[in-house]
Amino acid sequence: MRKASLDVPAPADMKIEVIGVPEGAPLELDLRLEAVMEGVLVSGVAEVPLAGECARCLEPLERELTVEFQELYVYPDSEAEEDDAPRLVGDLFDLEPVLRDAVVLALPLAPVCREDCGGLCLQCGVLLDEHPGHSHDSADPRWAALQGIFGGSTAEADDNGASGADENQEK
Repeated sequence: MRKASLDVPAPADMKIEVIGVPEGAPLELDLRLEAVMEGVLVSGVAEVPLAGECARCLEPLERELTVEFQELYVYPDSEAEEDDAPRLVGDLFDLEPVLRDAVVLALPLAPVCREDCGGLCLQCGVLLDEHPGHSHDSADPRWAALQGIFGGSTAEADDNGASGADENQEK
């Protein structure tokens, strides 16, 4: 058994659309290499920096992510199928695919800058956290035909369907 700690640059494509590991960013790896009957069992923990944007407000965000991984690399003369386990090439093994799989699967699908992020207004795009009372006065388009009947906004109609202006005229 052998332990190793490495700092390596991040490979390309360790990301999804909104967040990922910047290419070339330093990855901290703590590895444990164990000789087993079939080959070498590699276990480890990786600490990776993340950069992306909040899925709600689109503000930039940076985080750290810690992932665990484990892979068995079989000896070249092993009877294992090529698809079952990766093979050692001499004394070397390719950790990049295993690390990429572990990191990409651990990435949040909708990262947020903070849990209570208000996001953006769906109509005009203003940041709702900066304008907490922000709203738009718009009637539901399905009720648009009734606006002409009552001579104003449907929001002014009472439970009987009469608007406040009609009640005043009747009295």
